[in-house]
Amino acid sequence: QVQLVESGGGLVQAGGSLRLSCDASRRSFSEYARVWFRQAPGKEREFVASISWSGARTYYADSTKGRFTISRDNAKDTVYLQMNSLKPEDTAVYYCAAASRFRDVLIQTAVYDYWGQGTQVTVSS
Repeated sequence: QVQLVESGGGLVQAGGSLRLSCDASRRSFSEYARVWFRQAPGKEREFVASISWSGARTYYADSTKGRFTISRDNAKDTVYLQMNSLKPEDTAVYYCAAASRFRDVLIQTAVYDYWGQGTQVTVSS
């Protein structure tokens, strides 16, 4: 009963770019706050970027600000993460999520109640 599906991960050299997508299925997430988290081996899940339901507000982790851009297309019910100037420390499994009770940007893991399976991003040096 998968409802959020990430895609676009892969292997890229440092300095390169990738665009992740998070597609919704079986229900609409167009009115929910959306987010990207990531988790590297042996580390806790880390906030990457969040976007409000309308797309008017975004918020980024300090480590991704200026390099990553989160956006959404509510007509397609899809959220994107454009990642530029990638670094080896960006290597992680990237997860998208949705918060059914909130519309604004949020960084806390606990408020997100729908999660995707994750997509691997590997940045080589």
